[in-house]
Amino acid sequence: MTVTTTLHTQAAEALAAQLPTAAPLAAVAVPGGATPVALEAAGDAVVASFVGGLSADLVLVLTDLEAVVAAGGTDHGIVDVTDVLRPSLEAAAAVLGVGVLGDARRESASALLADPDTVVFELTAGGVPGGWFALRVRENGTVSAPAAAAPTTSLPAGNLGRINNVEMTLTVEIGRTRMSVRDVLGMEPGAVVELDRSAGAPADVLLNGRLIAHGEVVVVDQDYAVRITKILDVAESV
Repeated sequence: MTVTTTLHTQAAEALAAQLPTAAPLAAVAVPGGATPVALEAAGDAVVASFVGGLSADLVLVLTDLEAVVAAGGTDHGIVDVTDVLRPSLEAAAAVLGVGVLGDARRESASALLADPDTVVFELTAGGVPGGWFALRVRENGTVSAPAAAAPTTSLPAGNLGRINNVEMTLTVEIGRTRMSVRDVLGMEPGAVVELDRSAGAPADVLLNGRLIAHGEVVVVDQDYAVRITKILDVAESV
């Protein structure tokens, strides 16, 4: 069950206020999560991850994304649509507190919107839907454990075959640290950043931001790789 908090609402309103759309958009929470229309539209979304004391995944879906593309001159290769929408994502991330917003990327976010931990807002102008904003707050690289699903909402095993080809983001994290802006600005080539993990400790393997396994970093044909040492179940990953 998704719970909409003041934090979610403030982030959605901050994003809506910065959107470069022809008409101002208002953010309205969607009870029960993403609708089928939103999930379909999320096949072409702008996604970014925020890492800080409170971390989160942010998703922006616009029904007329091509208008933003044209307004930003992106059809001529001047700037990318993710750059045009980044100030809006930054406004939402600022509500989450101190942290760093990663690069925005244009990709499918249907799986993220379908996550029960994701809070979805409809962006409307005069009652007409103009898009959706979704926010999944997580702490320490994980999201909260989903509530036990009722038997009527469970998916038959046969339906899983429909999502076999859905691509997801796999991230390997070897450690984290927190630094002041002064220290970040003072970095130069050769500087050493100490992480919160000892040498030889297992790395975290995250799937779409959810901790699913531990592993060790190895080198294969001069490329970095990760050897999985332990697969976590739902209880261990939160």
